[in-house]
Amino acid sequence: MRIVIAGGHGQIALRLERLLAARGDEAAGIIRNPGQSEDLRRAGAEPVVLDLESATVDEAAEVLRGADAAVFAAGAGPNSGTARKDTVDRGAAVLFADAAERAGVRRYVVVSSMGADPDHAGDEVFDVYLRAKGAADADVRSRSGLDWTILRPGMLTNDAGTGQVLLAASTGRGPVPRDDVAATLLELLDTPATAGLTLELIAGNVPLAVAVKDIAGN
Repeated sequence: MRIVIAGGHGQIALRLERLLAARGDEAAGIIRNPGQSEDLRRAGAEPVVLDLESATVDEAAEVLRGADAAVFAAGAGPNSGTARKDTVDRGAAVLFADAAERAGVRRYVVVSSMGADPDHAGDEVFDVYLRAKGAADADVRSRSGLDWTILRPGMLTNDAGTGQVLLAASTGRGPVPRDDVAATLLELLDTPATAGLTLELIAGNVPLAVAVKDIAGN
């Protein structure tokens, strides 16, 4: 498979790129900063320099052309202001979905956030972030041209992955290692029957391959 990942230098994206490369798949990571290219190459991914905040749909579609799936894992980051929550966490996600449709890439997996809701109340930066992610998710869910899956992890940690998760439409709050988020994304990509699902993910006691198989088609 060829998988194109927006936000290719993110912590989850780099883990996913390593997993894809280890099994012989082709990963391309979209990055804004060309100085991050070598990190992607070390992960086994092809770096593609493109700023999704300023790119056109056609420019993004050209990167996606011929791919088997697209993964949106980009984010403005914790130190960005409210404006970039809209331009990246919402705007770039919508543009990338537009580009996937234009390029004919139906499989589209989103790394969202637990609590994402376009109607979330509050004026803090994190409130704006949850609204932006919620609006992006709602946009993706409205598209009949994409076989989308939205994954909403709980509190992300850098603990070593256990391969044991709780994956459901609603899990309640909890932590989850980034290792296990990346591994779950890989399973979702391999499981087309998870299309149309919005799923929450936290650490649990079910092997993640079993958890994805159990939720598929629900």
